[in-house]
Amino acid sequence: MPNTERPRVTVFIPVYNREQYIGPAIESILSQSFSDFELLLVDDGSTDGSLRTIRAYPDPRIRIVCNGHNLGIPNTRNRGLELARGEYIALLDSDDLAVANRLFLQTQYLDQNPTVVQVGGWTQAIDRRGRLLDKRKRQPVCPADIDAELLFRCCLSNTTIMARTKTLKHYRYRESFPRCQDYDLHVRLAQRHRMANIPQVLSHARIHATQITRQTPELGDEKKREIVQFQLKHLGITGSPEDLQAHLTLSRFRKTRFIPGPDYLDWADQWIQRLVAANTSSDVYPENTFSRIAVMKWARACRAAQANIGWRAWKRFLQSPLRNRISKLPPRILLDIWYR
Repeated sequence: MPNTERPRVTVFIPVYNREQYIGPAIESILSQSFSDFELLLVDDGSTDGSLRTIRAYPDPRIRIVCNGHNLGIPNTRNRGLELARGEYIALLDSDDLAVANRLFLQTQYLDQNPTVVQVGGWTQAIDRRGRLLDKRKRQPVCPADIDAELLFRCCLSNTTIMARTKTLKHYRYRESFPRCQDYDLHVRLAQRHRMANIPQVLSHARIHATQITRQTPELGDEKKREIVQFQLKHLGITGSPEDLQAHLTLSRFRKTRFIPGPDYLDWADQWIQRLVAANTSSDVYPENTFSRIAVMKWARACRAAQANIGWRAWKRFLQSPLRNRISKLPPRILLDIWYR
């Protein structure tokens, strides 16, 4: 039987007005193949039937805590950290689902990799009714790739994270990040610690109209620019607001449906050369790893531009001074970038 006073894992789900989705999220944890956990649910002042739904589950591993009033996401996440009793803490969003062997796989991984402080995984999208969609988010696996990729985007999916509770309690979420507080935390952790992803789908991420990411896109971009600027300073680079916004676009052409033209490619070519040169001087990231990831961003920008300028995108790709670094990429990676 699991020890409810000292469980191996605390599964933490913050809840705010998720009556429609919180039941399936709870059930996905209660049906895990790994059973030595507590399920900590912190209700952040819900005004719908979320609390009633939560209280309908009699499982003794469930702990329910209610905030006196709505504290917001960072404060509620910090309260979850404070209350967690497990050696490890697994995060799940209240509208998502954990796959059945998620806790087993991540506990095993952290047990076997003591230098890694947190591990995530891939997600597969589901619609509001819980039906699987043909949309997977694959994340980099090894710590060096994750560190370098964080300069461009948040490459650890919060709803898949399992971490060492003591470490997260030390770092906490910053209240100045009502959005992207997870991205900010990952970047701060990366300065001193190793993080990884398991190359398997660990959570099903629900897509629906009431997601906070859909409701506050401008705030999300503002906080992402702040996080990127913080990392650029370590490289010795200061970007303009226009540079920072264009930088974010390097990782989300499909998401934003942005089709680059010649001007954007000129900017991207110069910007990525600047990043690579700065890293060579500062040695913030392993040079080969960072160059590979940065050059892949350039290649994807050119691929996206095909829809705008056709064959000239391929010509621009080959004309860049980055071509010497491009030539070092394995052919299979180049083919995957260009034709995927």
